[in-house]
Amino acid sequence: MMPQLQFRDAFWCRDFTAHAGYEVLLQRLLDGRKMCKDVEDLLRQRAQAEERYGKELVQIARKAGGQTEINSLRASFDSLKQQIENVGSLHIQLALALREELRSLEEFRERQKEQRKKSKKTYEQKCRDADEAEQAFERISTSGNQKQVEKSQNKAKQCKDSAIEADRVYRQNIEQLEKVRAEWEQEHRTTCEAFQLQEFDRLTILRNSLWVHCNQLSMQCVKDDELYEEVRLVLEGCNVDADIDGFIQAKSTGTEPPAPVPYVSYYDREVTPSGSPGVPASCGMIKRFSGLLHGNPKTTANAALAASTETLTSTPERNEAVYAAIAVKDTGAPTKDYRALYDYRAQNPDELDISTGDIMEVILEGEDGWWTVERNGQRGFVPGSYLEKL
Repeated sequence: MMPQLQFRDAFWCRDFTAHAGYEVLLQRLLDGRKMCKDVEDLLRQRAQAEERYGKELVQIARKAGGQTEINSLRASFDSLKQQIENVGSLHIQLALALREELRSLEEFRERQKEQRKKSKKTYEQKCRDADEAEQAFERISTSGNQKQVEKSQNKAKQCKDSAIEADRVYRQNIEQLEKVRAEWEQEHRTTCEAFQLQEFDRLTILRNSLWVHCNQLSMQCVKDDELYEEVRLVLEGCNVDADIDGFIQAKSTGTEPPAPVPYVSYYDREVTPSGSPGVPASCGMIKRFSGLLHGNPKTTANAALAASTETLTSTPERNEAVYAAIAVKDTGAPTKDYRALYDYRAQNPDELDISTGDIMEVILEGEDGWWTVERNGQRGFVPGSYLEKL
């Protein structure tokens, strides 16, 4: 098994003043921060979607009707509405859980941000100290060599003392630089370890967060299926025949149809002498109107008109008996003028064409809505609703 790789062993540079390894680690941390934000955005949008979905389900369940249904189907429908509302409530709870997970990620990102700032500040300060120490060493070394040359030309003793002093200062600077380098190396290792720990924490947190998110969605699906299974169980108890029987028992209006209407023929009666009780004195006149009683009022209106004219000469009692049995009504008054409200084109030979504004006389008002009118010497049927009285 291969040993676990470490940041502190993989991001060195041959040049003491180079910072390429640190820049690589810093870029990785920046990329990790962006990944945290992406996961936060995903959880935030998913929480908003779950909340909207849950609220819409609750609203749909509460607005659903079904109050007119009865018996087991009503119970099944009520169970479905209740479970839909429960599913909506669970999705709202899921949205709250996602927001809680989102809050944990935000807090973790802020903690890592502070740690990065602290580690970066310390590391950069050590690097600056190392650079300043190296520059100071070079400056002093150069200055010392120049003095040595000058003093060697003037005085050998002074040159020797200066060389010894320069060597001492050089060694002192070397020792100081080595001390700074050692401190920087240690700080670099510490910084790499801190960065690796942060990277480990970040990957662990994101992995666990996504795992929890998938588990929450899976559990939501299971809960949804359990709630819908309860609806299916209620639907299994829905008995169509029992619902029909219950409706009939609750709303029944009777079990027997009405008796058939008897047919009584007036035409087979014998005419009794005038004055016999219970028998109309106008049986002969009724036979004259048999065509009206069994035919189309439009096609027999002329016969009715002729019969009504003849009846005018009969006794008042006979006249009353005849018109009580006929489904037409005479105006009982002189003909009246009417105006056509609409155009009408005759559909049958016994009908009359009229145009809007035509003036005509109504001869007979049929109770079936067809009136007999006369215009310019022509007589025929027109719809009574097309006319208005002048």
